[in-house]
Amino acid sequence: MAKKLYVGNLAFSVTDEELQQAFASFGNIASARVVMDRMTGRSKGFGFVELEDDGAADDAISKMDGQTIGGRPVRVSEAKPQEDRPRGGGGGFRGNREGGGGGGYRGGGREGGGGRY
Repeated sequence: MAKKLYVGNLAFSVTDEELQQAFASFGNIASARVVMDRMTGRSKGFGFVELEDDGAADDAISKMDGQTIGGRPVRVSEAKPQEDRPRGGGGGFRGNREGGGGGGYRGGGREGGGGRY
């Protein structure tokens, strides 16, 4: 079964092909992808490599973590499934929306309170 690896701290210039070449010595690569920002089209500085053999993937983690790709030392670990990752972006958005609503309410209370005192 294939195992997906997370590769972090990539130089922004690293391409999918360069990422694949860096891991080619560990066996058959099912996929290698640098994650790009949808708005800017630039690399987000991390990517994923999927190796077809679990043993080769474990070997790649131990040998590639800390190695240089594109002039930067990379961090390599087993990728976490999406449902296991914290969803900080959604929480922050909800917090901002709720905070804005509370501020408007408190502002109305101050005006009314000023007339009573």
